[in-house]
Amino acid sequence: MGGILIEQDEWIRPAEPLAGRTLLRVGGPARWLAQPPDVEHLAQLVRRCRNDDVDLYVLGGGANLLVSDDGIDGMVVRLDAPSFRRVKWPVSSTADAGGEAVVSAGGGADMLRLVVEAVRRGWAGLEGLAGIPGTVGGCIRMNAGGCWGQMADVVAEVTVVDRDGQVRTLGAEAIDFGYRTSSLAGAIVCDAKLVLRRDDPARLRERFLSNWQQKKAAQPFNEPSAGCVFKNPPNASAGALVDRAGLKGARVGGARVSEKHANFIVTAPGATAGDVLSLIALIRERVAQLFDVALELEIETWGCVAKGSPAAPGRAC
Repeated sequence: MGGILIEQDEWIRPAEPLAGRTLLRVGGPARWLAQPPDVEHLAQLVRRCRNDDVDLYVLGGGANLLVSDDGIDGMVVRLDAPSFRRVKWPVSSTADAGGEAVVSAGGGADMLRLVVEAVRRGWAGLEGLAGIPGTVGGCIRMNAGGCWGQMADVVAEVTVVDRDGQVRTLGAEAIDFGYRTSSLAGAIVCDAKLVLRRDDPARLRERFLSNWQQKKAAQPFNEPSAGCVFKNPPNASAGALVDRAGLKGARVGGARVSEKHANFIVTAPGATAGDVLSLIALIRERVAQLFDVALELEIETWGCVAKGSPAAPGRAC
């Protein structure tokens, strides 16, 4: 497969570094990195990987992700062609104040930019996601969000390429959204229809800035991180548990628990994925000992399994 793909498809490159494409800035290379030009080429690629038994991964904005130092022995797909990044906005006059309209956004569209542009145009529904990085597709797959809202609140319909390489359109009612999860695991989100409502741009901007400033004050935006490392346990805050365990500032190698927010691990130059995984294991062990709580990862791990995680493909690290 490798020779055929590389010889025939200039949008597939071998031995491509991934660390610079993730927000943690650690990890090894992908055996192949594919940047398909459109959904037809993507679907064909998925079928070829399935037929040749090649593991396939989807890389969005590099948030919420930890890649093994050994890299990925498989195909990593990135939807950064124009066909996957375009956004179609409704005409402003299509809705009065409070009225609804649909925005069509490609799976590779930048989430930060989408939120800012929605606010500028006077379309409400995304301002609660201020400061959340990544792509539209990745944010939908993990149902990204926070205390002011989540992707499930606005998703009306998605177009995906499924595990078998078939293009399918699913309504929101067919997607099982949960806390930082959805039933779209294994599918690649190529396009989404988001239902937003008309609002006054000045009011929207005020809400957006309030959300953004609170998040900026509480989170380490000036250091490399993957976002929140752990899901909040029922009726508890993962960050508060890590803080109460006395682990703010704890470090392993070049990885450190942020002093600003204990549910963030930040990295320094020279850090490795192994450092991050070891720190995750330390945090889990301490929190379990002190509070009898098993912290569940919110970030994805590629090519390895963090100690304490449910069984999953990959090398134990």
